Amino acid sequence: MVQAPVSKISHPSVEVAESDAARGTTETLGESLKQLADRIIAGHRLTREEAIALTQIEGQDSILLLCEAADAVRQACCGNTVDLCSIINVKSGNCSENCGFCSQSVHHPGTDSPVYGLKPRDEILAQAKAAESAGASRFCLVSQGRGPKYSSPKSKEFEEILATVRQIIDETNVKPCCALGEVTPEQAQALAEAGVTRYNHNLESSENFYPEIVTTHAWGDRVATIKNLKAAGIQACSGGIIGMGESWEDRIDLALAARELEVESVPLNLLNPRSDTPLGELPKLDPYEALKAIAIFRLILPQQIIRYAGGRESVMGELQHLGLKAGINAMLIGHYLTTLGQPPDQDRAMLEQLGLQGNEAPVPKGKTNG
Repeated sequence: MVQAPVSKISHPSVEVAESDAARGTTETLGESLKQLADRIIAGHRLTREEAIALTQIEGQDSILLLCEAADAVRQACCGNTVDLCSIINVKSGNCSENCGFCSQSVHHPGTDSPVYGLKPRDEILAQAKAAESAGASRFCLVSQGRGPKYSSPKSKEFEEILATVRQIIDETNVKPCCALGEVTPEQAQALAEAGVTRYNHNLESSENFYPEIVTTHAWGDRVATIKNLKAAGIQACSGGIIGMGESWEDRIDLALAARELEVESVPLNLLNPRSDTPLGELPKLDPYEALKAIAIFRLILPQQIIRYAGGRESVMGELQHLGLKAGINAMLIGHYLTTLGQPPDQDRAMLEQLGLQGNEAPVPKGKTNG
């Protein structure tokens, strides 16, 4: 492994120094990170300054020490349960938004992205039952488009999705979630009444970086929907994508925004560049950079569900298991929206080898499992 620059962490702030034999060793870093983890477990909230300082830790050995600290926080605050969720793309392609990472956009449609209208209810229900058989605790209905907010309150598609949610609840034991885009307070209430207890609406990146990847709507629009959902009693599932060209400061600000909004579940996607999209030529993340991001998110968000999402197979490869020892306590299993995932039995075997159990993970204290 590459010998890393040594980082020095002190109370109350975090200071990162250049490598120098006279200034410490990786053992010093490990002990300092352990002390930081203990403080977080005891209730310390990492400051922006402390989090940014952690991003200066470099080299595989030191990053793995950071992961150990994050894993200790995960175990103490979340336990050994890994939340398993499966998703279905209920409506694909021809999306009006211009998100630079997405091949479903009408502005830059990917050649490998399917286009179809709302799937029939029986097809969605069949996939919900398959997800349950594969071990998923939750099943998320995902649709392209800006959201029901821009349709009539009683749109046929929205009503059909509500009916589908109710049937999934009646015929399976998985909990249905939705990711339909922006919703009004009234629509959020209708989702809650139908039985939706968690809704995915990713912030994607920091407010500062957001205009670099999307210009057809604003970051604040996404925040407004998250607030509407939480006001209706629905848990917010909101994270972002790492590897779009954002800075480490942007990554920290995304995590802090999730903390400020009291988001319960935080998906971390690792950009898997799609051809024909504006971000299609970006290089894939180094897996150790991804591990560092995961670990810092856990240290900022000690009690949140932090979910391995799209891109984990492509970016992490044979190192996927390290994410589960770096702060991750949830996974999407099965296929994604426009890309394939690894077989669920392979995921279950990975969890078993790590001594982890797939089920529904606890939400932050003070919240309730829906």
